[in-house]
Amino acid sequence: MSALGLLFTVAGLALIGWLVARMRAATFRRPRVARFSALPAHHGWFVGICTLAPPLIFLAVWSATAPALVTDAVLATPAAAMLPPPGFERASILSEARELGAGRSQGAFHDLAEKLAPAYARAQHRYDTIATAAALLLAFAGGALAFTRVRPDFAARTQVERGVMLMLLVASLIAILTTVGIVASLIYESVRFFRLVPAGEFLFGTHWSPQVVDSRDPGASLGALPLFWGTFFIGAVIAMAVAVPLGLMSAIYLTQYARPVTRRWMKPTLEMLAGVPTVVYGYFAALTVAPAVRELGVAIGIRWASSESALAAGLVMGIMIIPFVSSMADDSIAAVPAAMRDGSLAMGATTSETIRKVMLPAALPGVVGGILLAVSRAIGETMIVVMAASGVATLTLNPFASTTTVTKQIVDLLTGEAEFTSAKTLAAFALGLTLFAVTLALNVVALVVVKRYRESYE
Repeated sequence: MSALGLLFTVAGLALIGWLVARMRAATFRRPRVARFSALPAHHGWFVGICTLAPPLIFLAVWSATAPALVTDAVLATPAAAMLPPPGFERASILSEARELGAGRSQGAFHDLAEKLAPAYARAQHRYDTIATAAALLLAFAGGALAFTRVRPDFAARTQVERGVMLMLLVASLIAILTTVGIVASLIYESVRFFRLVPAGEFLFGTHWSPQVVDSRDPGASLGALPLFWGTFFIGAVIAMAVAVPLGLMSAIYLTQYARPVTRRWMKPTLEMLAGVPTVVYGYFAALTVAPAVRELGVAIGIRWASSESALAAGLVMGIMIIPFVSSMADDSIAAVPAAMRDGSLAMGATTSETIRKVMLPAALPGVVGGILLAVSRAIGETMIVVMAASGVATLTLNPFASTTTVTKQIVDLLTGEAEFTSAKTLAAFALGLTLFAVTLALNVVALVVVKRYRESYE
């Protein structure tokens, strides 16, 4: 039975168990039964969960172990004696044999793979049969055992709530463990990199040229300071110079000046910018904004203005993060009590004076927190800088000049053909760890600012 068919079968058994248990529990409501501890639906959910959960847990574990069991069974066949020693070629032959045995491929580059394909098919069929039988047995056993506990005095509701709490805990742990795994992998690969390149040369070196890395002194070509400057220049200077004024003024207009009808359609329209895929922004930057910026540079006398300039990428990135600034500022200003605004106006202050001297100072923690979060979003952006920024690492203050960012270099380093253990490839993990640390620090600072300086109004 296929995996999808097995899942549908197990789900069908769980549905049958739910219906049967619910029908049996419905009899508890008859007058001859004086007391019952749970509703019929609770009993149904208890049996359904006990029918569904054991086979799903088994199949999750089995999917991780079955490939190794199948490979071991194939390696035990006489034809596997002709395999080369463990290495890339051996793995390639086994992979081709696996694809042929599963019917996902029509031919193989290695003749030995065609000889091993029937063994793979037999082993896969045998272990699939074992998995199907075990899953169905667990479903029947779990459902039957749960059904025997369906009685008037059984607290099914408590058991179901505990099961739901356990599932929520597992979901939370998966998210946490995924984050821990990502950070651990970054740290592990970065440590390998820093064994080859001193951290000082990497963080403060001014020459970045990963195309030619001297194995005797790799740090001479992997100085990442120009990358950090380019990331800061594009994401935290140019982009925020666009996003902060426009986002803040949009929030002020929508909360203080716009009529309710205007706000109802303008606010969702503005927030639609956050839903546009970043690759679309990248196309817009590369095909429309970059040529226009270069023509502007030439028009004002900068003949060497680049079509892959920091200004082009920063402008589009600033437009992209306007909703982040606007939404946070909007919520912060709207949270200021109306009594403060009305009191200022009653004292004779104009609307603009009230906004500048009362509303914005009161909403400042939320506004600053939103700006810091927008900065962390901007410096981690990838597609816009990949499509609009240059690959040349330079230390420059000229927005019309070519520059690059950390995220673009990570993409370039990991899409080449260099060995995974080389300093060039491992540099991508060091860059990723540095970017992760910076964005984490910005998020922490934003949360601290909002928490420490938030004012409470009664």
